[in-house]
Amino acid sequence: MARLKDFYLSDVRDALVKKFGYKNIMEIPKIEKIVINMGVGEAKENAKALESAVKDMEIITGQKAVITKAKKSIANFKIREGVAIGCKTTLRGEKMYEFLDRLVNLALPRVRDFRGVNPNGFDGRGNYSLGIKEQLIFPEIEYDKVDKVRGMDVCIVTTARTDEEARELLKLFSMPFAK
Repeated sequence: MARLKDFYLSDVRDALVKKFGYKNIMEIPKIEKIVINMGVGEAKENAKALESAVKDMEIITGQKAVITKAKKSIANFKIREGVAIGCKTTLRGEKMYEFLDRLVNLALPRVRDFRGVNPNGFDGRGNYSLGIKEQLIFPEIEYDKVDKVRGMDVCIVTTARTDEEARELLKLFSMPFAK
């Protein structure tokens, strides 16, 4: 697996220097972390739903998930402060590159009617976010053992200063942007 990271980084680094003309190697943008978040709305009534979501996330990411709790009470959503409402995982290093590889090459092509990810998902500072409607697109999840289809948010945090640099970085990692 160490080769996967080195393979990507050497080619990506060369291509970015060629396109943007960086003078210093520390200017070259890189992926810092990937944060996967799964909101579980029915967790306030059903604790088993949250356990199932955490288990699915741990299978997908290969890392322990952290349960997130509500920061504020919201009467319209029937949520009290401190109630568990979701889970998240932050991937760095080798697991991050492995997850990105599986996302791009295995999971996204399995999405129904897939024409590419939204090229406008950048936040203005070089970070990219995309939503996944169902966890079933990951090959690790067994269809028969899923109690409910849940979506998740994937946020790719980069050191790029602009969206253009980040878009080029993700293109070099084979991210399939829609035309």
